[in-house]
Amino acid sequence: MNEKAILHELGNRIRAQRKSIGLTQEALALVADVDRSYYGAVERGERNVTFTVLCRLCTALRCDVALLTKGLPPSE
Repeated sequence: MNEKAILHELGNRIRAQRKSIGLTQEALALVADVDRSYYGAVERGERNVTFTVLCRLCTALRCDVALLTKGLPPSE
């Protein structure tokens, strides 16, 4: 799995978690203190977030980093 595919998968997991708690992209970005357009790019797998930003997103998503990153990258 290449870097682009990993970021795409991470974005999909973030989106699924956001939807499961019933937040819009705008609301999540506000709680996580990130720009909404930046957050949208994260969900689309276009941004490689720092660990610090990932932690802020996880706090807003009410989950831990492990939930979003388990199996990433896949061990081969």
